[in-house]
Formats: sequence, C-alpha cells, structure tokens
Amino acid sequence: MHAGRSTGSRRRRWVTALAATTLVLGTLVVVEATTVAAPAQALDNHLARTPPMGFNDWNAFGCNVDDQLIRQTADLFVSSGLKAAGYTFVNIDDCWMTRTRSSDGHLVPDPAKFPEGMKATADYVHSQGLKIGIYEDAGTQTCAGFPGSLGHEQTDATDFATWDIDYLKYDNCNNASDGTLADYQSRYTAMGDALKATGRPIVYSICEWGVNDPASWAGSIGNLWRTTGDINDSWGSLKSIIDQNAPLAYAARPGAWNDPDMLEVGNGGMAQTEYQTHFGLWAVMAAPLLIGTDLRQATPATMAIYLNRDVIAVDQDRLGVQGQVIADRNGTRVFTKPLANGDRAVALYNSTDVATTISTTTAQVGLPRAAGYTMKDLWSKATTETAGTISASVPAHGTVLLQVRTTPGWSSFPPSVALAATSPTAYSGADAAVSPGGTTTVTTTVGNAGKDPLSSLRVTTAAPSGWSVTATSPWSRATLRTGGTFATTWKVTAPPGTAPGPYAVPVTTTYAWGARSRVVATTRALTVEVVAPPPPGASPLSDVAWVSATNGWGPVEKDMSNGETAAGDGKPLTIRGAVFAKGLGVNASSDIVYYLGGACSSLTTAVGIDDEVAASGGNVIFQVFAGDT
Repeated sequence: MHAGRSTGSRRRRWVTALAATTLVLGTLVVVEATTVAAPAQALDNHLARTPPMGFNDWNAFGCNVDDQLIRQTADLFVSSGLKAAGYTFVNIDDCWMTRTRSSDGHLVPDPAKFPEGMKATADYVHSQGLKIGIYEDAGTQTCAGFPGSLGHEQTDATDFATWDIDYLKYDNCNNASDGTLADYQSRYTAMGDALKATGRPIVYSICEWGVNDPASWAGSIGNLWRTTGDINDSWGSLKSIIDQNAPLAYAARPGAWNDPDMLEVGNGGMAQTEYQTHFGLWAVMAAPLLIGTDLRQATPATMAIYLNRDVIAVDQDRLGVQGQVIADRNGTRVFTKPLANGDRAVALYNSTDVATTISTTTAQVGLPRAAGYTMKDLWSKATTETAGTISASVPAHGTVLLQVRTTPGWSSFPPSVALAATSPTAYSGADAAVSPGGTTTVTTTVGNAGKDPLSSLRVTTAAPSGWSVTATSPWSRATLRTGGTFATTWKVTAPPGTAPGPYAVPVTTTYAWGARSRVVATTRALTVEVVAPPPPGASPLSDVAWVSATNGWGPVEKDMSNGETAAGDGKPLTIRGAVFAKGLGVNASSDIVYYLGGACSSLTTAVGIDDEVAASGGNVIFQVFAGDT
C-alpha cells in the first residue's frame, strides 16, 4: 500500500494501516508532468563545491551521542581509510545539549555527554585532519525537544563559530510556522545570515524535508537542502526517496546540492544489493554521502561499499552535475551523469521485485559517435567493450553502475555480454519459484553488445545437490554476432521435501573473442525460491509466512500496530474503536507478498488508519493484487 509523506514531525510515523497485504506483487505506475522552476542563484560562501562527505550519528544512535562516540568515529575515519577516501565531516545530530538555555540565553552542551564542552570535541576532530558538524532547529524546540534556534540565530551562530564548528544541519520541527513559503525562507535565511556574520566558513545544511520545494529557492541560502522526509533502513523508504529526489537534477550545482538524507548502509534492514543501490544512486544524484551506521561494528561488506573509490569519484566529480533520468519504464530507470573528463556515469536502476534487463545506448546517455566504447562496472571492476549498446541484467532492487567512455583501444577488452533469466514463476527477487518436488522452467538469454563476435559460446549449469536442471533447447552456439542473442530453456526440479527458501543455480557462460580467441567465462547464480502454499482452509494472513515484506517505517508487525522502528513495539490493532486480534500493522509505503499456490479463493480484510495515529490525519491507498489483477 502507498500513502503520501507527512510534513508534521520529523520522526513521526506517516500513517499505519491494518490487515494490509498484496497476494501477488503488482505494479502501479503514476506519471506526473511538472513545470520546473529555474534554480536559485548559488550561495556565495565558496563551500561544499562537491557534495559533503562524512558521518552523522542519528540513523544509528538517535539521542545516544557523546564526546567518546565522536572521537572514536574520527579515529576510525583515519584508521579505516575513510579520511583518505574523501570523508571529511564528523557530524553531531540532535540531543547534544541540555533541556534549557543558560541564564544569559546560550545553548549548553550536555555536561554528561560532552564534559569538556563542544570546543574540546571540535579540537580533537580537527587534530585528526577532519571537520565537525552540529545540529539545531529553525523552531522553538528541536525534534527531540531541546531548545531550538528560532529567535536566537545570531547568539547560536556565534557560539558555533566560537566552538570552531564547520557544518550546521538546521532542522524544521516545532517551527511555529504559518506554512507559507515566505515563512520558511525567512526562518532559514535568518540563520544563514547569522552564520555569514560570524566570518567563519560553516557549511549550511537546510533540513526542511522538501515541504516548500526547497530545490527552487534554497540554493541562494544554504549549501544543501533536504528534499524528502526522513529516510529509514528499509527498501520501501529508499525507493520512495529515490522517486522524490530524482526529478530535481536541475537544481544541483557546485556549492548547492539536493539532499535525499543520510546513508543507511550497514544498519541491517536491507540486502547488500539494496545498499549498493542506495550508495550508487546517491553518487549519481550528486548527493551528500553522510555515513549513518556505527563504524565500530561495520562489516567488511559495509566498508567495501563506503570505500568504493570509483563510486565516490562519481559523486565528487568537479563538474557538479546531478545525474538525470533519461528513461523511466515499468519500474526501471536509466540515469546519466556527465563527468568532467568527458565520460558518462550510467546507472541502470531496477526498482521492481524481479530481475530485468535494462538497456540504453551511448548516444542516449550523451556520448559522441566513436569507433568503440568501454564500460567499467564500478562494483565488479570489470571492463568490457561495446559497439554502442549499454545493457545489463539487473537484479531486483539493484543498480548496475557503469562508467562509459569513448576508447580508441576498445578492441583490447572483451565484448560486453549480458546474461538474463526469465521464468513464468519469477517474483519477489527470485528468478523462478518452485514447490517442493515440483518443476519450473527458466530461460537464459545471452546478449552480445560488443563489436567483436563471440565464438564457441556455451551455457552450462550446476544444480544444487539432489536437484535436476536439464536443457530442453540448445545450450551451445558456434558464433554470436554483435547485437545477437542466444536463448536456452531449462527444466528445474526441486527434490521432494526441500525446505522453503532461496537456492542458487549457477549458470556459466563461456565464449572466445578476438583474433587470438581469448576465452572468457562468467558465472551468474540464478535464484530459485522453494515455496510452499498455506494449509487448506481459512488462515489469518498474520499466521501465513510471507515471501517478502517491505515497510515505510520499521518492520511489518503481526497482530499489532506498526509502532516505531523496533520490532514488536506496536499496540493492539484498533480501527475506530474496534480491536482486531489478528492482522498486520504497516506504514506507507509498504508491500507484502504471499505465495498461495493457486489455492486461495477469497480474501476478507478490514483496513484503515489505526486509532493510534488517526487523530493526526492522513490518507492511504490500499490495493490487493491476485496474479496481475
């Protein structure tokens, strides 16, 4: 289900619906035509000429910030290589101060959290060759209820400068606003002017949540501006924020950046593929890269994303252009971002729940005509040549990120080859689905986008133990010309009693290319999901195991309301005073998929905004899909 974003409190849930589900994933496509305003003239403080990179404590720690955490994070920037990779700012979010100002009207750092004061913390961060940021709010109170800066702008800005602060995130809670654009501009201009009056260079981050179209005006006041509500560590949240930020490319330029919020990479709520989409599209969209995880606990996989210098270079490119969407079809998008050296960064983004092939051309992404081109995959680091077609099989929720260039020496690289897989049973991230003891079919398609033909092409599989995978059409071919495709259909059978879950079926493509017949072998693991239908009879959905569930705020809850972000923190399901013992608590936008094995004849639901949040208003769209209907 889907609903519009809230513009009330920064951390308030949007809206919770009960007993909401989709039986089989469906897709709703909405296309809006908008008139784009010219961007405001850029702020002249000469800061943030590339998008800021660093750390912010809120996503991982909330109010649990203190001097020790900030110092440890600064140390990790140095020891982990983050500083060398370009990360600069160690930023403190809300809750750093006492609940009241001093008798003479100044903000007071919490003595328990920052016993030596904010200046000492800043001095330590600076001693590591880094910069420090702080948080305040353009209202009477911060989002967590601490003193806001409304009416105290010059006092607070002067204190920040005295403490040697380098970055200010300025929020929008408790703003006493009449909601007009004039009020928003006035409140944020007041702090901008106060920062400028201090004489200290302080990067100014406007956090007004995209309420009053800040892309059209905030560039003349601040260095970056939030374009959306708060992100959370879920696919639903990430997908929604990409949708909101992608159309705003017109407003970004050196010193002025669209800010789709801080990074969630490493916090555990999404898959590695989704985290790569998160980081990769933030780079293509020229967004600030502010780490939002506990670096003391970061895994090698998390650090591999944060330290990917090729992706960082796309974000930090000195041309300062945000990637633009040039194709938007059926849940897939193609972004192209011009780079200062003449290359193009190209992102093939798949927001759908099944793997799909996404294609464009070098002409469409803005490259000039040439004899040949090379494409570097910025995650795998593999470089291939293409005659002009840019194509890849992109996993569900995934993004293939390429750097494409005109290259006279293209012939020294292997042809670009894409292996796609389709199945009538594909859904929810799996290439195919099968019941225990059942059989399904998968068709693999090899496509040659290179200038060189392929020879001695072979496609082979390796079945999991006890499984049967058999080709029912030819699996080898003598040659495959430029632009050609070769398809093979496979019968896949899971053994009886196979436990439900995903299983990998490796498919290897081997071919020779070039005058010396150099051999290339690449393997892609197809995912086959073993699923069992629910038992006969009527079953509450909360008693049936779902195939997948995404939620806009925290996890989907069974037999309780959505609550906050922690699992199991909801309340009894209640709609207009009626309490439901069974059901699902979700937060828009959410999507839940069940496998029913063709055995379900009806679905009965009671759906609505639960009483826990009904007083704050909101509206929802609730949709049920059975198959594609």
